Amino acid sequence: MNQKVKNVIKLLTKLLPDKVYIKLRYKKTIGKRLSLNRVDGYNEKLQWLKIYDHNPDYKKLVDKYEVKKYIVDTIGKEYIIPTLGVWEKFDDIDFDKLPNQFVLKCTHDSGGLVIVKDKNNIDIKKMKDKINKSLSTNYYWHGREWPYKGIKPRIIAEKYMEDSETEELRDYKFFCFDGKVKALYIATDRQKPNEDTKFDFFDENFNHLPFEQAHPNAKVPPKKPINFEKMKELASVLSAGIPHVRIDFYEVNGKIYFGEMTFYHMSGFSPFVPEEWDYKLGEWLTLPEKKK
Repeated sequence: MNQKVKNVIKLLTKLLPDKVYIKLRYKKTIGKRLSLNRVDGYNEKLQWLKIYDHNPDYKKLVDKYEVKKYIVDTIGKEYIIPTLGVWEKFDDIDFDKLPNQFVLKCTHDSGGLVIVKDKNNIDIKKMKDKINKSLSTNYYWHGREWPYKGIKPRIIAEKYMEDSETEELRDYKFFCFDGKVKALYIATDRQKPNEDTKFDFFDENFNHLPFEQAHPNAKVPPKKPINFEKMKELASVLSAGIPHVRIDFYEVNGKIYFGEMTFYHMSGFSPFVPEEWDYKLGEWLTLPEKKK
């Protein structure tokens, strides 16, 4: 399929109403018909939340810059990764004022990320192309996750972080349901060349759960973070009053840092293996009253 045809298909897809698009993509990725009248599985319920749970506060919580204000006000500034700058255009970045190591990310999407470990050996053109591509992309169209629809695209630079033991920035992703932590997963090997990312899921007591989603389990499951109980406490505070959200934290040399808030894990389009775990997680999610 040539690029012209792909562009036409992409344009036509954007004309589809959210409900129609979501049903079509759910059928394609999960392999089953989506009924929004009776939803039992976790992935089904995420699609329901996209369509019916439009809390305006979610918009600031998915913005990687704006959410920091919420974190400071709710649990404290000590959990924030320092921001080195924020810009609307790549050409506005003054690299001379940035340290030798830093991270660039876009505030409105997932994937617009550049990790700089040595400023003296960066390819500015390659970096600019990646960031500009992200800036020009409306992440809402990816999975019809409505909070992203009106976010202003920006670039932020943050302090480079790496744990001395794991030699990576490993995050701990807590599944929260109205303020209660029920599970988490840990992604490892994300920055290793020629190595597939690993996902390992655990319950709230850090017992390894026997299922996979999107990536295989690690051969050796990752260790419990030092601050596991404190992370659960903070996740509970941040998720209070929200039907479901995933709260991500980093642990760097024994200190906790906030990562992000995700309302639709994997956009609800990634099957569980075995499938029974889709329904087990679905039991934890109580949908709010449908609003017109």
